[in-house]
Amino acid sequence: MTSAVLVTGACASPGGVAGISTLPPTPAADRVISAQTDEVVATIPEATPTATPIPQTAVDRPKPDAPVQVPPPKLSEYAYVFPVKGCRVTYESALLVLPKTTIWAGQGCSFVSPVSGVVYEVNTQNRWTPSTDRGADREGRFVTVIGDDGVRYLGGHLDKVALGIKPGVRVSAGQVLGQVGNSGNARSTASNLYFAISWKTDPSLWWVRRGMVKPWDYLDAWLKGNATLSPKDEVRAVMNRTGATPGCTTLCASKTPPPSKPTKRPPKPIPQVTLNPPTTLNG
Repeated sequence: MTSAVLVTGACASPGGVAGISTLPPTPAADRVISAQTDEVVATIPEATPTATPIPQTAVDRPKPDAPVQVPPPKLSEYAYVFPVKGCRVTYESALLVLPKTTIWAGQGCSFVSPVSGVVYEVNTQNRWTPSTDRGADREGRFVTVIGDDGVRYLGGHLDKVALGIKPGVRVSAGQVLGQVGNSGNARSTASNLYFAISWKTDPSLWWVRRGMVKPWDYLDAWLKGNATLSPKDEVRAVMNRTGATPGCTTLCASKTPPPSKPTKRPPKPIPQVTLNPPTTLNG
């Protein structure tokens, strides 16, 4: 019986020493020797079995919340600043008696124009007295500005009015108009700025000047850097509702001064009568 012989010839080698192949050996699992033909027969290795995929468990995802409707920012062509500059402030954010606010700040802090405009009214005299409590005098020293937006802004209870500030003078947003104080009916309180928003009227309608629109939403915006939130539209809406020259309805009457006590006059002195001495007749 002829035994199977694997013969490799030198001529089969692509190079190197005769009888030694430079090709990598064929793996033993990939070849067998045929006894009948003395030929090397390559066999294809069995395919690796594919892993059966594991079915994924369905996960119930929570439904997202409905989107929050955020109103677009209110913008305007005007730039605003907070009316007190360079000082720590607090202020009322609720309607007490009138639609105005009290901005608490240290005495001497700067009251500045909240928007560019023209000075309208200036009062440098502190005429308020508790005996009369006249409405027109309650804000003490004050300045009003008619802004380029058409709105009137009042800063009252001032300690003093800045030099050069008088009616008709044009001012820019942030320009100093006066210093915070406690003039007017604030003389027994800490220093503060009486701040009010209204529209232009004759100065005799002092009750309009002292505030017609709640100002704190605008103060909040200006203090936080939203320099374009304008009260213009709200002021116009209130004016259309009340009329441009509404009558006074709150804190209108002044006090009647107490009657003066009559002064007692001293009694008139009794006139002194001088008697002439008797005449002596001689002779």
